Amino acid sequence: HLLNRAGVTRLCYCGPVLHTRPDRPFATREPLQFGAEIYGHPGIEADLEVLHLALDSLKAVSIPQFTVDLSDARIVPALLTGVTMSASARDALHSALAAKDAPGVQALTQDLPVNVRTALIALVGLYGDATVLAQAEKAFADWPVVQQAVAELRQVAAELRGVTVTFDLADLRGYAYYSGVRFAIFVPGTSDALVRGGRYDEVGAVFGRKRPAVGFSLDLKELVNVVPERALKAAIRAPWGTTQGLREAIATLRANGETVVCVLPGHES
Repeated sequence: HLLNRAGVTRLCYCGPVLHTRPDRPFATREPLQFGAEIYGHPGIEADLEVLHLALDSLKAVSIPQFTVDLSDARIVPALLTGVTMSASARDALHSALAAKDAPGVQALTQDLPVNVRTALIALVGLYGDATVLAQAEKAFADWPVVQQAVAELRQVAAELRGVTVTFDLADLRGYAYYSGVRFAIFVPGTSDALVRGGRYDEVGAVFGRKRPAVGFSLDLKELVNVVPERALKAAIRAPWGTTQGLREAIATLRANGETVVCVLPGHES
């Protein structure tokens, strides 16, 4: 019901999510998912706000190193616009692109128009640093939608100062869900992205109202595994008593962030 209001809606949530299958080996089927979303604004400003919030969330728990990997869900659908393929062939092509399987992409595109086939084969190798964007602009000059996607990726990357940014234009994870710029945040000590997010303007349709939407999510269980351990802080032992000076001293210490344990009578040990 919160999606029915006019204007921008900002939401956050945290709760258990049940997966039929784990998404990778040794992953949990019941992540404790934390996330944030912005509904109602189609511009890149919302994408940037969500991405910066995701990065600030990691900084807040003292994770010092991370890499942001950018992609865009519009690229492959734009390249395949007007192309007739069966659902199974399209799924196989998506899998080959995601796996960087160049021979597989070549085999699966042999009956496609030459320009489309050439573009899809080129897409397999378009991952790495910012030079990828310049290569994409040349390879996909005939597709205005792809050019717009590449321009937005360049704009997002320019706003991530002091952060390592990479690109993977053939990354198709969640391609049926996302509709624009996507990001994945990797940190040392994890086998997969710790945070995933991006734009998903079509998701509201199942609730009866399609609105611009962008957000991110992470599994708090995964986050706990990579958060730096904090040094144990000793508690302060205090006598139990009702004198005003003692109670004020204990209250002041606790207000300053100290843990004060009062020894109850008969339990001095």
